[in-house]
Amino acid sequence: MASLSTPAVSCLIRKLKVTGGIVLTASHNPGGPDNDFGIKFNTSNGGPAPDAVTNQIFELTKVIKSYSLVPALQCPIDKIGTQTFKVDGRDFVVEIIDSVQDYLLLMKEIFDFNTLKTLLQGSSSRPPFKLLINSMHGVTGPYVQRIFVEELGAPKDNTINTIPLEDFGGHHPDPNLTYAADLVQALQKGDYDFGAAFDGDGDRNMILGHKAFFVTPSDSLAVLANHLGCIPYFQRTGVKGYARSMPTGAAVDRVAAANNKEIFEVPTGWKYFGNLMDAGRLSLCGEESFGTGSDHIREKDGIWAVLAWLSVIAHTGKPVHEILQAHWAKFGRNFFTRYDYEDCESDPCNKMMAELEALATKADFVGKILTAGGKSYKVKTADNFKYTDPIDNSIASKQGIRVIFEDGSRLIYRLSGTGSSGATVRLYVESYESDPASLGLDASVALQPLIQVALSFSKLPQFTGRDKPTVIT
Repeated sequence: MASLSTPAVSCLIRKLKVTGGIVLTASHNPGGPDNDFGIKFNTSNGGPAPDAVTNQIFELTKVIKSYSLVPALQCPIDKIGTQTFKVDGRDFVVEIIDSVQDYLLLMKEIFDFNTLKTLLQGSSSRPPFKLLINSMHGVTGPYVQRIFVEELGAPKDNTINTIPLEDFGGHHPDPNLTYAADLVQALQKGDYDFGAAFDGDGDRNMILGHKAFFVTPSDSLAVLANHLGCIPYFQRTGVKGYARSMPTGAAVDRVAAANNKEIFEVPTGWKYFGNLMDAGRLSLCGEESFGTGSDHIREKDGIWAVLAWLSVIAHTGKPVHEILQAHWAKFGRNFFTRYDYEDCESDPCNKMMAELEALATKADFVGKILTAGGKSYKVKTADNFKYTDPIDNSIASKQGIRVIFEDGSRLIYRLSGTGSSGATVRLYVESYESDPASLGLDASVALQPLIQVALSFSKLPQFTGRDKPTVIT
């Protein structure tokens, strides 16, 4: 049995115009015996339920007195089509579908598959563009096979880990440099022009260029924003606004300013993009946690992101690293990293966040100069991020401490988790550089002064008891 990717679920809900869908997913939503099982409800627009809906569902769970099962119902799932059963004297209809077909048709409406096929297969003037795609034994395997191999003509050995496995082959299906290390190592040899990895449910992605040139999610969003016009879907619909989650690097903000487009900064969580899309004010959005998507559905979409990147490559005729270098030369570079401190004691972390908020909201904090490593940063503004939805005026508060400097650099501190332990502190560090001599620096070098500022200002090592983060992204 094939499963649906999360983007394909959104596609189906929208295509069939149903009132919503229940999604059972291997996800970061805690549930199941190993905390790796999530239950989501997507509403009629195909996107994650907003807070008002999930709060109402929670209230209903408090008053349920009973539920019924139909254990005798046997529904064969090996044949496409509809089947009708009698349940309590009423017709109960089950439709078995091809899990890939509707999503494939949507992608064909969005992208120029003939152009992408020519890119991958080559022409008299250009050799084949060699890619390597790692499905990480998640749900995208059948989609990758149908789209990239059968439709676009990529060799089958350009795809790896395409068989979905319940345990993801014993690995963590997270598309980053740590958990997709096999893809990174394969790209480093120089045999491929492009690499991509997807997570377990197919909504997140990682992009690599020749010799494993890493594209940060923030840069990926900004590059796609600047080139959306080369994609047929946006030629028809026009390009509306852009949006990013608050912790995501602000590279896309500079593209928005140059292209005279609206830019929205929202809390973490894809549901916050949905209202903007439904109101016709948003075309492209992304999160620093490797999520990118557009208004074709209401979820982030890993395969869409890869097809979009291949469209940009075909349009520009440039490899990934040259596209990034040209982008930085025009807009400057937003160096970005995230430090995760996992399973920390909650009380000290809560105290740290309280002290940070008190410092950041003091009237005399604006204008203060913080210095480390020979570099100084002057505070432009600081707050505990609060978002008012411009469509329905709903409010999300206390979304993370922001410190924004006059040169565009930023520090973000966020805390998640409850109980006496299990808290996770996330530190986001973003340093903006416009000096051409600095654009090619290694990110760890460019960010080091601001990282030192971030750790010293927050006293994060003292509060967490850690001398280094659990994970660096």
